[in-house]
Amino acid sequence: MSVSSAFPRRTLFALSGTGLGALALAACGAGGPEGPEEEDGVTTIEVGASPSPHGDILQFVQDNLAADAGLSLNITPYTDYQLPNTALNDGDLDANFYQTPNFLESQVEEKGYEFHGFDGVHIEPMGLYSETITSLDELEDGDEIAISNDPANRGRGLSLLADNDVITLAEGVDPVDVTTGDIEDNPKNLTFTEIEAAQIPRTLSDFAAGVVNGNYALEAGLKPSEEAIVLEQGEDSPYSNMLVCREADKDNAGIVKLDELLHSDEVKAFIEETYTDGSVIPAF
Repeated sequence: MSVSSAFPRRTLFALSGTGLGALALAACGAGGPEGPEEEDGVTTIEVGASPSPHGDILQFVQDNLAADAGLSLNITPYTDYQLPNTALNDGDLDANFYQTPNFLESQVEEKGYEFHGFDGVHIEPMGLYSETITSLDELEDGDEIAISNDPANRGRGLSLLADNDVITLAEGVDPVDVTTGDIEDNPKNLTFTEIEAAQIPRTLSDFAAGVVNGNYALEAGLKPSEEAIVLEQGEDSPYSNMLVCREADKDNAGIVKLDELLHSDEVKAFIEETYTDGSVIPAF
């Protein structure tokens, strides 16, 4: 059973007016590389986001806070971790809201983006899930574990397993750079298969277990507090999700105002009241 949502899932793909095409293509007619501009006292911001919880949070802002702040949000949902940054870089989005600092760092290093990340808004604890086992003790010799194939979430997933004594990583390795080659001790001879993060919850039946990002767990109807075998701790987490824009737009009044709204008392209360199982935690 999934947590409650700010708007029905069936409406997510209507938010941008592009429907399912938003999953493959960035929205057209956006603010452009120069950033969002004010017209008739209202600044329209094209913002891309993972549907849940990011899209839910943005929709709450649009429905309850944006008008009084002189903003209007056009929200484009993405179920992919690459396209929102591509669209932002190309000028089809003014901002996106879906990524963590370590993921942004890896994207900048890999693709040369000139992006700015604001302070974290919320945390979605990553967890280990399975359709066949309910505890780490049930892992058998040679079992196959699914992990994300993008560097940031791969390292984060392996770190989660190391924090729970499933494996031991080389001392001093940076979590952003962790690969399976950094595993020093693997007592159960587990094998690790890297696939797209969004595919892991859909293919759990193919593996003994899989490490799933919080937003994808929610979209798959998983309840982290009850169904995760192990779950990241939210306190002092370096994996908070943040609003990101192009470096050239970091002082744009509309984008700065949107970030302020995302850190408002109203948004904090919305997160706490909507995700009562702790699957989404305010980072401010």
